[in-house]
Amino acid sequence: MHIPDGYLGPATCGIFYAVMLPIWTIASRIVKKTLQVKQVPILAIGAAFSFVIMMFNVPIPGGSTGHAVGGVLVAILLGPWAACIAITVALVIQALLFGDGGITAIGANCFNMAFVLPFVGYYVYNAISFNTPAESGRSALAAGIAGYIGINIAAIFAGVEFGLQPMLHHTAAGQALYCPYGLNVAVPAMAGEHLLVFGWVEAVVTALVIKYLQKQAPDYLQAKEA
Repeated sequence: MHIPDGYLGPATCGIFYAVMLPIWTIASRIVKKTLQVKQVPILAIGAAFSFVIMMFNVPIPGGSTGHAVGGVLVAILLGPWAACIAITVALVIQALLFGDGGITAIGANCFNMAFVLPFVGYYVYNAISFNTPAESGRSALAAGIAGYIGINIAAIFAGVEFGLQPMLHHTAAGQALYCPYGLNVAVPAMAGEHLLVFGWVEAVVTALVIKYLQKQAPDYLQAKEA
C-alpha cells in the first residue's frame, strides 16, 4: 500500500501533507495527555510491530505494494490517536532509511495507513464488540473483522489517489505525468489484492494477538477513548 515517489503529483502530495499536519498535532497532544507511563513501551512495541509487518510487502500491478499493517491492533490496545503516532513513526523510518514509500508521499501514506486504517478499524471494533467483555470470543472476532475492513478501506483510498492522477496531471496530448493508471485499473488492483489476500492476513494477525492477550495480559484490552 506504500505509495512511491513519482506516482502522485506535487499538488496531491502537498494536500496530504497539509491534511496530516493538524492530525499529527492533535494526535501528539492527545497521546501526551492520555497515554499512561506503563503504556509507553506498548506504543513503542506497536510501532516496531507495524514497521516489521509492513516490510513483508508484495508488489501489486499499478505501482504499489500489498501488506498487513497492524494499525487496528495498536488502535484497539492504545486508541486510534496513539496508533496514528505509532504507524507514522514506522512509515517515516521506512521511507527515509529503506526507500519503502516515497518521501514526497509520506503525507499520503500516513493518511491512508496511520489515519484512515486505525480510525476505521477502531470504530468497527467498538461497534461489533459493544457492551462485550474484552475477554470474550466476540471481541477477538470483532478485532479480526475490524482489521479486515480497516485495511481494505485504506487500500481503496490509495487506489483512488493513484487513479485520480491521470485526470489531474497530464500533458496537452493527454499523457499522464505521474501514475499512468486510471481509476478503472488502480482501484480494482488495490482493492482486489487486499480483499482477497492481505485483508485476511491483517484479520488473522489482529484476532490472534487479541486472543493471546485475552489469556495472557487482559489488562491491555481495556477500552480506549478516541
